[in-house]
Amino acid sequence: MLRTLKTAVLSAMIGLTALAGAPAAAQAEGLYLNFGGNSRAGIHFDDDYRPVVRHHGRDRGCSVDRALNKAERMGLRRARVVDVSRRTITVAGRQYGDRVAVTFARAPRCPVIR
Repeated sequence: MLRTLKTAVLSAMIGLTALAGAPAAAQAEGLYLNFGGNSRAGIHFDDDYRPVVRHHGRDRGCSVDRALNKAERMGLRRARVVDVSRRTITVAGRQYGDRVAVTFARAPRCPVIR
């Protein structure tokens, strides 16, 4: 009985030490501890936290809908997809009265190429 209690107390102290050793930046922005691969079990402290949706352990690439959404968030009005290739997605629209075309790579988070 005493041995089990000592083990439990030691485990709790190690766990609290690990939490205290978290970087200060993580504490300022929020803290999230995940237990397992795709499980949603964990502890998080921050209302702005959004978990990254992963597909087989990696982020999904840029889709037509994501590129169109990002172009609209960048300020393009009447945005529409004008070209789709294996590596790029081009979205055209208007910004400040001018015609604008933005090309996104098919990588995660839709990086802007030109």
